[in-house]
Formats: sequence, structure tokens, C-alpha cells
Amino acid sequence: MGYQDNYNRAWADPEGFWGEAAQAADWFSPWTSVLDREASPGGRWFTGATTNVCHNALDRHVAAGRGDQVALIYDSAMTGTVETFTYAALTEQVAKLAGALAALGVGQGDRVLVYMPMIPEAAMAMLACARLGAVHSVVFGGFAATELKTRIEDAQPKVILSASCGLEPGRVIAYKPLLDAALAMSVHKPARCVIVQRPQLEAALDPARDDDWATAVATAAPVPCVPVEATDPLYILYTSGTTGVPKGVVRDSGGYMVALLWSLKNLYGLAPGEVMFTASDVGWVVGHSYIVYGPLLYGATTVLYEGKPVGTPDAGAFWRIIQQHSVKILFTAPTAFRAIKRDDPTGALMADYDLSGFRALFLAGERCDPDTLHWAQDRVKVPVVDHWWQTETGWPVAANCLGLEALPIKSGSPTKAVPGWKVEVLSAEGQPMAAGEIGVLAIKLPLPPGALPTLWENDAGFRKSYLVDYPGYYKTGDAGFIDEDGYIFVMSRIDDIINVAGHRLSTGGMEEVLAGHPDVAECAVIGVADDLKGQVPLGLLVLKSGVTRPASEIEKEAVALVRDKIGPVAAFKTALVVSRLPKTRSGKILRGTMQKIADSQDYKVPATIDDPTSLEDITERLRLAGYAVPGETG
Repeated sequence: MGYQDNYNRAWADPEGFWGEAAQAADWFSPWTSVLDREASPGGRWFTGATTNVCHNALDRHVAAGRGDQVALIYDSAMTGTVETFTYAALTEQVAKLAGALAALGVGQGDRVLVYMPMIPEAAMAMLACARLGAVHSVVFGGFAATELKTRIEDAQPKVILSASCGLEPGRVIAYKPLLDAALAMSVHKPARCVIVQRPQLEAALDPARDDDWATAVATAAPVPCVPVEATDPLYILYTSGTTGVPKGVVRDSGGYMVALLWSLKNLYGLAPGEVMFTASDVGWVVGHSYIVYGPLLYGATTVLYEGKPVGTPDAGAFWRIIQQHSVKILFTAPTAFRAIKRDDPTGALMADYDLSGFRALFLAGERCDPDTLHWAQDRVKVPVVDHWWQTETGWPVAANCLGLEALPIKSGSPTKAVPGWKVEVLSAEGQPMAAGEIGVLAIKLPLPPGALPTLWENDAGFRKSYLVDYPGYYKTGDAGFIDEDGYIFVMSRIDDIINVAGHRLSTGGMEEVLAGHPDVAECAVIGVADDLKGQVPLGLLVLKSGVTRPASEIEKEAVALVRDKIGPVAAFKTALVVSRLPKTRSGKILRGTMQKIADSQDYKVPATIDDPTSLEDITERLRLAGYAVPGETG
């Protein structure tokens, strides 16, 4: 069946569709119900069944005679290290780590917090928890101590797995002092911490609380997989940018496993044994789903990369990995390609590598502007698929499902809803919007397998955040429209729709225009308070490497472009060239924070920011442009 037949069946008969898809996994005992629609608050998949995600990701491949196949490639541009692990070797390591955790008292249902850099032990930690039926919560390595403390207090882990340090270009980040500071502040204290000692910076261990990872694993006895309910939680993942009480997204075991298995074949078009390179971090949902669990569940080979798209050593880093490891599918964020485009505008570095086996590029994490899409298409010469999903959804909501049928691409759109997801556009009052009209993107219930069933110990918060505003729907928090062909266009977060003299305008539409300027590498548009119009847009531009023209000329051209393409209704009168845009570590531009700075409002530096000094640069540029930034008057 092609795309439309699969889509129709998944919505009309979800029990039949997903029950059939579930045959791709191993189950210790069968389900009594594929979908329990009455289970509160978000429904439950495969109720009554028992399974184990680690068994499905590792042991079953070894049992099937594929133990010698490479499961994981660790490629560290920071250390010059490349290390491979077969399915048999990875299973052995994970079983011993699980034994070490069991010896520390970790059992089914206990929480384990993982605070680690991009090293093989991070993936092993996740899988070892799954092996025991313990619930892991991965926190991005290097997170500030105060934010780490809130997650420790919410998840209440029995054990914390960490490392002595993480590596960034030009610097070594000591993790252990951050962990120690978080634990000093935290009301909850774990029983033990297990620390990977990296040679770049070893940490001082407290014998009363800390264990050396290598010693603990070397002396441990391997343990088998523990059967768990399909509805039992596999992990908790805190949404990026969380402040105050964190929102812990819960992922179930059975539904998530089935969704990922289906997606690897039907969405990404991957075959078992092929190599997938997902350039993300295990601290994000992308790393959970498509660095660790998805490829291993499917019997593919995954690349775990410690490095950046540029600067380690140059903008050819991804092309080197594709050639060296025979990568078929690359998944990264649009911001990575904007960085590559900025440093290597013509894509000249691609010519140094053999990319003949490379089959498709998938982009997600932030809206892909058409200019970046076209730049990538023109150079990589393979399908470039923008796809849209969230931490909460666990896997893609909208995409061009290459494994089913490659649909025509429309720039600016992640194509159509993936089978299992029914996306609609609603007004603020919850009424359906006509084709082409911008509104709230909402997903009709029930959600497919893999989506969050609730928040960690917070069913009421789950309902309030996602279900109450639009009864019968899950609120995505994104705004956009669906055209007459059913293509979804995600324009911005709901909060990024600005109101200019009564006209609701998408900042994403203006960013599309600005990104088309030949000298612009990336951009952002924010709404700034205005006494007359309520809000007016302000464009912030980062130029491509090597551009020598005066910034003032480019700013004038950018304003003219928007007024020409969108019209005077946009009231777009100001564009500023800046050195860089502040982003989270997952690549999302901090538009809301910049808006507060421009409006001279108090703001909190998000815990997920990649480089706090980028906000200082923006503040200074806005001050020079005459904006009354925080701390000033006028």
C-alpha cells in the first residue's frame, strides 16, 4: 500500500493497523487490548502485554545470528576516536552495566538519572535501565546545576550515572562539580553516583557516594532482561526550556517500540544492517528515538557522534562521517545546515568526499526555511525531507514517508501527516479553519503509539497543558495551516504569531523571505511592542562567511524584500545584522527571550541555552540600534 492507503487505514482501524505493526517486535506475553481508549488520561497501547525494550534492541538480534553485525559506531571529532560495537559486544556491556546497577539496588520501576556527554556509555546507560525495567531520565550533559537539581527532585532517582567531563570545541566542561552542586541543593539524594572517568579531566570521587564506572562494570555479573508491562514507563524526558516545576514527558515501553520500528522502515526507508547517522544528543528526544532506540530496535547500525557540524574541524564534518561509515540516512536540525551553509556557502567541501551511497537527508527540530531546503537539495542531490514532531510525540507527526511513497516536496512544508496522526487547524475558539488559513495546529485523539500517555506523576498537568483547551484534541502549541492538498505548514509557535494593527502575522513567513537574501545565512523575526500598532516585526540577520558588503546595505535590502513579498501590512521597517543568534543546544532560536530584551522586559536565561554570551551580543546590538533594553531607560 502507498501513503494514502496506509494513512486511511491507520485512522479508520488503529487497532488493526498497529496490532499488525506490533508483530515486528518480540513480546513475552500478548496484549488483551491493542488500544484501551478509556484509560486515563491519554489512552494506553498494548495493555496486558509484557515485553522488554532492551531485549528487542539487543538480545533478539544476537539470538537471530546477527551478533557480529556492528550496532553502534562511536565517532568523536573531539578526541579523534572511532570505536565500533557489535550487537554481541554491546549486549555484553549493557548486561554487565545492568548488573552493576542491580548490585546498587536498582530494580523495576526505580528511576536512574543519566547526565552524560556523547560517549558510548550514555547509550549503554539507557539500555541497561531498560533491561532492568528501571525508568531512565537523561539530562543534557553540562546542564546548569539549578536545572539539574529540579529534575533530580522531580524524578527522585535511586542512582545517577554521569561522567567526569564533556568536550566542546576549545574547552573541557567539568560535569562532576555541576552534579555535586545540584545534589547539594537537592532535597532528594540518590543512593549512589557512578562516574565515567574521562582522561581529558578526571573527577574527584567521594567514596561515601561515588563509584568508578569501569570498576563497577568490570566486577558486575551480567543480568537478563526483566519482563515489563507494555504500558510501563521506559523513560522520563523533561521538555527543553522548562522553568519552575519541570514537565516530565513519560514514554511507555510497548507503544514506543512499535512506533519506532514502523517508522524506520516506512518513514525513513532504512533497511536492517544499514547505517543511520542522527546528529543530535541523547539529551533530546531525537537522540532517544533515532540515535539509541530506533536504529537498534530495527537491527540497523547507529552513529553516535561527539562533535559539531562545523569547527570539528570544519564544515565538512558530516560529509566525512557519511563517507567513512557508509551512512545511508542523515538526520539533523536545520540549524546545523544553516551553520554549514554559513561557513561553506558553495558547499565546496562536499567535493572532498564520496557521497554516492548517501540516500536521504531528514531535517527536524526547528522549522526548515525554504532557502535552507533548496540549498541542501541543490548540493546533496538526494531527497531532503523536512519533518515535524515534538518531545511529547516521540516520533514524527508530519513527514514525507520515503519508505511508503515519496510525495512531491513543497518547500516550507514537512509534507503530510504520518499515518496514525490526524492533524487539523483550529481557531482560538476551537473551530476548524479553511484550507490556507493560519490557526492552531491540533492533533485529533486518540494519539498513536509512541506519543506521551501523560506527564510524570502529573495527570492533571497533562490534561491542562495539552487536552483542556481543545476538547478531543492534543494541543501542539504550534501555529500553521494546511493547504488544499493536505500539506501541513508549521509556521511558528503559537506565541510567535504577532499582531500588527489587528493583523495576525506569522514570523515564519517573514523569515522565509529574509532567508532568501543571497547574503543571509540565518535569521529570526520577533514582534516588538509598538504604541500605535501593538507589535511591529524586527528582523535579525546573520550573514554568510566572507560577506564584505556594508551591513546597512543588506539591512535596507532585507526590509525591501519583506515589503515586496508580504506587503505593507507587515509593517516591516527594521532589520539588524547580528553576529549570531542565541539558541538552545537542540538548535531552536530563542525568539521569546530576544523579544523580552527588545521590549525591555525582565527575562530568565533559559537553562537550555547553548552559549549565554550570545544574549549579551544581541542586547548590545539592540542597544546600539536604539532599543530600551533591560537595565536602561528611554
